[in-house]
Amino acid sequence: MNKLLVALAALASAVPAHAEAIDLGAFGQAYFNAWTATQAPNATAADLENYLSLLTDDVGHQHLPYDPDSTRHPTGKADMREGMTYYLGAHTAYSAELGMVTPGYNVVVITYSTASSGVHPQTGETIEQSYDTLEVLEIEDGKVAVIRKYSE
Repeated sequence: MNKLLVALAALASAVPAHAEAIDLGAFGQAYFNAWTATQAPNATAADLENYLSLLTDDVGHQHLPYDPDSTRHPTGKADMREGMTYYLGAHTAYSAELGMVTPGYNVVVITYSTASSGVHPQTGETIEQSYDTLEVLEIEDGKVAVIRKYSE
């Protein structure tokens, strides 16, 4: 029995410790705050980088019904940076209300409602939107690896 305990103790010390678990509820709140900052009329490149810091470099992004593919690519974060930079500051008004943050096993589900208006940077068209969103954030090593966004 003592040999078994010594062997188990040796095995436990040889196995690397896992990264400290993060509070997924707090992470979901921080994600929501960072996201909404990127949508504000006065959003800056620093706001965008703060949001992107929460994502893996190869993040996958699915936004149904517009974009059904959530495949992770090595340039996922860089692609998001390029797309989001194009629209940065395009809103003339933006508000968001967090509904809930529900943590699970390596996942955070958040719901929120938004209302926005702005001018499309390419067409110059005025756009007004109001919708409810559910986002499923798949977490890997403390960062968002896949975003699944469902909007009405």
